[in-house]
Amino acid sequence: MDIASLHAFVTIADHGTFSSAADRLHVTQPAVSKRVATLEEELNVRLFDRLGRTVRLTEAGNLLLPRARRILAEVADGRRALRNLSGMISGTLTLATSHHIGLHRLPPVLRTFTARYPHVRLDMRFMDSEVACGVVLRGEVELAIVTLPPHVEAPLEASPLWPDPLVIVAARTHPLAQLSTVAMPQLAQYPAILPSEATFTRRIFAEELARLGVDISVAFATNYLETIKMMVAVGLGWSVLPRTMLDGELVEIPLVGLRLERMLGVVRHTGHTLSNAAGALLAILHDQSTIPVENS
Repeated sequence: MDIASLHAFVTIADHGTFSSAADRLHVTQPAVSKRVATLEEELNVRLFDRLGRTVRLTEAGNLLLPRARRILAEVADGRRALRNLSGMISGTLTLATSHHIGLHRLPPVLRTFTARYPHVRLDMRFMDSEVACGVVLRGEVELAIVTLPPHVEAPLEASPLWPDPLVIVAARTHPLAQLSTVAMPQLAQYPAILPSEATFTRRIFAEELARLGVDISVAFATNYLETIKMMVAVGLGWSVLPRTMLDGELVEIPLVGLRLERMLGVVRHTGHTLSNAAGALLAILHDQSTIPVENS
């Protein structure tokens, strides 16, 4: 099977349309269609059902997809291992990160990296932390710089970089902001705007609420912390956000008996060879993190 055809097949499956896959692969849509047609002809199966402008995997496509991902991951791993022999730090480094970390943690790291290694092209992919761990597992990116999950299972490996304390926040005009201290029953009287249930941040908060035996009313949920900050700032509810997001628009609500923290860090696949560029970025991340690296 041709690697370019497999790459086109996986990209279409991930993005849902031939045109989106063409944009991702930096080729024309007819070129993508031809690659898939060649693969379907070789395998003597139809891989996609065409539904207007979108596509859906057939039974054969669903069967091939995980195998195609493994093949592409092995090929990419082999290429990285061979390139590493030169000792050069160049080529493309593909990363996944969240919008929040990209805004608030990565700029100084990337500034150092690009100045030190100008021959590396960074391919930054922004997504939820939970999704990012999945793309590392599938070998689509080398590193994910994300909110770390509570538990990481092999073959993934997580390295903590930045402790990120979480606090209850509200607008300055919110009734809770007028109190010197707040107890959980008082907090539960007002609606909350929280990260969605699928996020690691929400799970951390939910576990603490369960420990305290408290139920709250959730008015809205979204994955984007900047959106939550805006909605809280206009008085639509309170939320739990990183302390680093506090500014003149928001105030911390001093809640009795509550202490929350999440950990930000980097996730990699231990079964895949890291490129020289990825290794160099890891060194900078650890050098600029607030958690010292333990000697083994």
